[in-house]
Amino acid sequence: MDKGENINNYNHAISLTERKNLVISGVKKIDNFDNEQFMMDTVMGYLLVKGEGLELIKLDTMQGTVIIKGLISGMNYLEEGNHKSKENTIFNRLFK
Repeated sequence: MDKGENINNYNHAISLTERKNLVISGVKKIDNFDNEQFMMDTVMGYLLVKGEGLELIKLDTMQGTVIIKGLISGMNYLEEGNHKSKENTIFNRLFK
């Protein structure tokens, strides 16, 4: 069984505690992240997490689990195919 099949078998869940600790399961990959946002591909679609002082605490690629610490201000699932236009990469911000 390859790694991609393994992650697809996991359920997707989000647990947010006091807007400071976020645990996400069912994550296939993190496309990009910084201290204000995380863009990740989950088994349920692309998820954009926004906030302040965001920090990657744990990334378990075998289990598909991500733990993020910081002040979470919002989470959005993006329509398939629209995630590239919505993401705000470091290069896009540099060349504004």
